[in-house]
Amino acid sequence: MDDLIFSKIDDKIRFCNSKNRITHTDFFTEPEIIRIQKYLKQNKIHNFFFFGGQPDCDRKMLFFYPDKLNYDIAFKNVTNILKIIRITLPSNLVSTYEHRDYLSAIMKLGIVREKFGDIIVYPEGADIVVQDENSNYFKQNLEQLTRFKKSKIEILDINLIHEITKTQEELQIIVNSMRIDNFVSEIAHTSRNKAEEILLEERVMINYETIVKASKQVNPGDLIVVRGFGKYKVLEILRTTKSGKLVIKLLH
Repeated sequence: MDDLIFSKIDDKIRFCNSKNRITHTDFFTEPEIIRIQKYLKQNKIHNFFFFGGQPDCDRKMLFFYPDKLNYDIAFKNVTNILKIIRITLPSNLVSTYEHRDYLSAIMKLGIVREKFGDIIVYPEGADIVVQDENSNYFKQNLEQLTRFKKSKIEILDINLIHEITKTQEELQIIVNSMRIDNFVSEIAHTSRNKAEEILLEERVMINYETIVKASKQVNPGDLIVVRGFGKYKVLEILRTTKSGKLVIKLLH
């Protein structure tokens, strides 16, 4: 899969350089972005940036710009490339739709996930990040869906996007060692044996790299993802208990 992604990226780079124009990809997930960044660094590509509407968004497009432009000028062009589809619900439906309701509606239209970015949900509706070239298609087809018959659907400038509000909390766990199975056991509130099963099911990532070995060491600063239980940043080792266990601070 990575080979296909990298091949498409190489095509975008060649187009950018040959045409002297800004070019972009579809939307990538966070794990894909990490791998792409490594690939671009290895190939000494510098004139690029990722953006998906806001700095904290989960899905982002990759933009390349020619040497004649600097980053600031290139970034200003984002408003010509990205738009939002804003769905404003009627008063009787306020606070009734969740992220999955909007996502399933879009998927029913036959649109692949790579063609749209984050869906930012709030009580009155949602903002869907899309490419400008696809915005009319999204709007016209969403208006045909029964669940949005009485909703107001607009194409708006990306700068008008609702701010993403992510609530995070710090928590502490106690582990026997810095092995990943210890962390999974605490995060999933389960036994070490069950934690190993979760690992073997390829449900665990460290810094977006899938981990299956229970003995893999975790370090402060690592990002742990356990599918079904969320995302955790390892902040620091707070102290060692009298019994030799480690008290770890996480951000969830």
